[in-house]
Amino acid sequence: MSDPNNTLPSSPWAPLNRRSGLALLFASAVAIGSLMAPHASLAEDKKAIKVGIISGEDEDVWRVVVAQAAEKGLSIETVVFNDYTQPNEALERGEIDANAFQHQPYLDNQIKTQGYHIVRVGYTGVWPIGLYSKKYTKVADLPEGAVIGVPNDPSNEGRALRVLQNEGVIKLRDGTGILATTADIAENAKKVEIKELDAGIVGRSVEDLDAAVVNTDWALKSGLTPENRIAQEPIADNPYRNFIAVKVGHENEAWVRTLVASYQNEAVKAEFDKVYKGTGLSAY
Repeated sequence: MSDPNNTLPSSPWAPLNRRSGLALLFASAVAIGSLMAPHASLAEDKKAIKVGIISGEDEDVWRVVVAQAAEKGLSIETVVFNDYTQPNEALERGEIDANAFQHQPYLDNQIKTQGYHIVRVGYTGVWPIGLYSKKYTKVADLPEGAVIGVPNDPSNEGRALRVLQNEGVIKLRDGTGILATTADIAENAKKVEIKELDAGIVGRSVEDLDAAVVNTDWALKSGLTPENRIAQEPIADNPYRNFIAVKVGHENEAWVRTLVASYQNEAVKAEFDKVYKGTGLSAY
């Protein structure tokens, strides 16, 4: 406890009145605080990040992205996943800083069903989904009652059903959105059976089916070739461009701009074209 009878010695601050003294103390505190607090831009400018990608051909593309980022002072560690659900889970939990594997309809559905806080920051490529068959060379040759596989996740199932509609195999209800399901089929003249399968399995099941709508990356992994593709979705105005995504709140940070620039360049495009052999297209 202080002594009420104690008298402060005279000092250079004695002439200051109480208001001036408080102002000086406040200014000093602000100055000290500014020295101790990290500068916002430095706090945002990460030098090392983890990016989630899907195994396979994209690993080759991302080796070039990693090299491009290194030249810009950003170290990237790719974290490889084997299915579509894990990269968003890992990003939401903060186990990775970004991911690159999905299109907007898929992310929209994930946000709706899982409550994720994830946002698109830069486009990468588009892989037009196709209808493949090892038994028939034309859609018109598909028999009545043909069994056709489609991916069972909401966004890709709707995408697959639209391919079948474009080819006249089925007709969806008027006003059906991009998340169509088999319940939205209004007409099925050939009485085809739609078999819903995991996206990673449907391509490998083509030999057991009459045909299947398969995502391009899984088609490549399943050994399917352009010769097996009997139909393909249109490329013009395609809403299924893939992109790099980060957690909401990080989209304007400096490292994110560096990450996107490390992908969107001619060196990466050249590797992309080499790896995907025209089945995928750069889309930025």
